[in-house]
Amino acid sequence: MKRRVAVTGLGVISPIGNDVAAFWTALKSGRSGAGPITRFDASKTDAKIAAEVKGFDPTLYMDKKEARKMANFSQFAVAAAVQAWRDAGLGEGYVPTEGAAGSSAASALPYSAERVATIMGIGIGGIEIMMESHKKMLESGPGRMPPMTVPQMISNEGTANIAMRLGILGPAYTAVTACTSGTDAIGQALDLIRSGRCDAVVAGGAEASITEFAIGAFCRLQALSTAFNDRPELASRPFDKDRDGFLMGEGAAVLILEDYDKAVARGARIYAELAGYGATCDAYHLTSPDPSGVGGARAIALALEDAGMAPADIAYYNAHGTSTQINDPTETLMVKKAFGDHAKKLAISSTKSMTGHMLGAAGAIEALACVKAIEEGFVPPTINLDNPDIEAGCDLDYVPKIGRKMAVGAAASASLGFGGHNGIVIFKRPA
Repeated sequence: MKRRVAVTGLGVISPIGNDVAAFWTALKSGRSGAGPITRFDASKTDAKIAAEVKGFDPTLYMDKKEARKMANFSQFAVAAAVQAWRDAGLGEGYVPTEGAAGSSAASALPYSAERVATIMGIGIGGIEIMMESHKKMLESGPGRMPPMTVPQMISNEGTANIAMRLGILGPAYTAVTACTSGTDAIGQALDLIRSGRCDAVVAGGAEASITEFAIGAFCRLQALSTAFNDRPELASRPFDKDRDGFLMGEGAAVLILEDYDKAVARGARIYAELAGYGATCDAYHLTSPDPSGVGGARAIALALEDAGMAPADIAYYNAHGTSTQINDPTETLMVKKAFGDHAKKLAISSTKSMTGHMLGAAGAIEALACVKAIEEGFVPPTINLDNPDIEAGCDLDYVPKIGRKMAVGAAASASLGFGGHNGIVIFKRPA
């Protein structure tokens, strides 16, 4: 028998709230996190808007000196992980800094630290560090580059910083599968607990790519919305006829996953059960999904099989829903192939309409939205869906504009990434 896996803690840093309560309230009310870019002077880029994290204070979660050693994505990752750790009732973790709250003894971890893993999905990493250091090299030579360039820049440092902050000694992995990274991190965590290698995993995703380089590069791919620079809150419009690209977002989300029986034994609050995971590759194109939707449909089928569930068991589907011309009709076709007649009965929404596309963090924050949907019996909306693109086949129930109160016994979250990566995770109400 497969070991069951419980979700016992949640943490989030996002464009619409820097804790789970604020994030979920904004999501339920359909509030957009979009606005003019403030991270840099966007006068030279075609896209001048993004969904930025606002009012973030890293010192709520880490020592100021440690924060200065981290890239933005890593700060977001550690903050979300500490929130989730606290939420799961696991204490403060290991904080070996004089004057800081907590110490190694402050952890309430009921497991051996060697049997707890950290797995994060990071699509790009410390891109602002790379660009700042490259500029310094061009101006003053390589000998003047900041010495911490590499440890701040590389993607795995987000995972490593979480492990150090919480005193976790088990495996520490970083999934880098573009926009599927966060979903794949959660799926790998499921496998680690099921296999008996670990008792608990800190799993999620983080990203901070609102830089001139990244925005400019995605504009060159014609992937970002540019038609709504004067109306940022309307820019992300998945499945809508007037969509013209995605809105860049940033932030992090983390779930604490535990062996279900051990979580029950320690009296943990269980939000949901992580029931299944499916992953495939289209092997079709560097940036485009296979328009037949066959690869994504197969990932859904694998996740359902892994969960021991039928298509009709899923009440809510959190779509990848990027608001790009190719993704939305392809994903709709993928859902129809995987769910058959049940596709018309699914409540489907794209929370990217509010958070923007958080790249490596997208799958994690959308998984968290599924967990909250199950817990509260509420499906968040797809905002800005004024005219569904029926001609392109976008004719399902995307919960337009206004969220919906309904029983959610099980929910699926989908992620599709550059390179043809497809990842699906399924959560269900704890029994």
